[in-house]
Amino acid sequence: MAEQRRGRLRAIAAEIPKIAGAALGKRGFAEAQLVAQWPAIIGETLAAGVSPERLSFPQGERREGTLHLRVAPGLALEVQHREPVLVERINAFFGYRAVARLALKQGPPAQPAAPPPPHRRPLKAEERQSLDRRLAAIDDAALKAALQRLGEAVIGTDDAPE
Repeated sequence: MAEQRRGRLRAIAAEIPKIAGAALGKRGFAEAQLVAQWPAIIGETLAAGVSPERLSFPQGERREGTLHLRVAPGLALEVQHREPVLVERINAFFGYRAVARLALKQGPPAQPAAPPPPHRRPLKAEERQSLDRRLAAIDDAALKAALQRLGEAVIGTDDAPE
């Protein structure tokens, strides 16, 4: 008998807690959405220099915890000054008083993964000929080779204007 499909399509954001929950739970992030929504919680500008490391609670409790943050050098004073507002925003995100204080550790914050390089396709015959014609007048071999690679990259990138 064919397997019946239950439910509807769900947004990937709704599935993040199930997918990342186990890995993040080991670091004290039982709520994976805190990491996923960090820039929205504390603001894009501040999030560029501050990243959450772990969330620890007193033994047997799930309230009044300490959120450990990695803070870029030079931002620690600002984060310390804004602590009451940040704690309020974080607790509003959780919906209860999950965090009582912030513990700051200076160092480079975790950076989001860099986007993959654009996909390159092989040049079409007419594109290759056009590029060769444009580079024909260049005598310097090293310069010509560099411009050849650049031209192939620009023309062969999928999102390049045609």
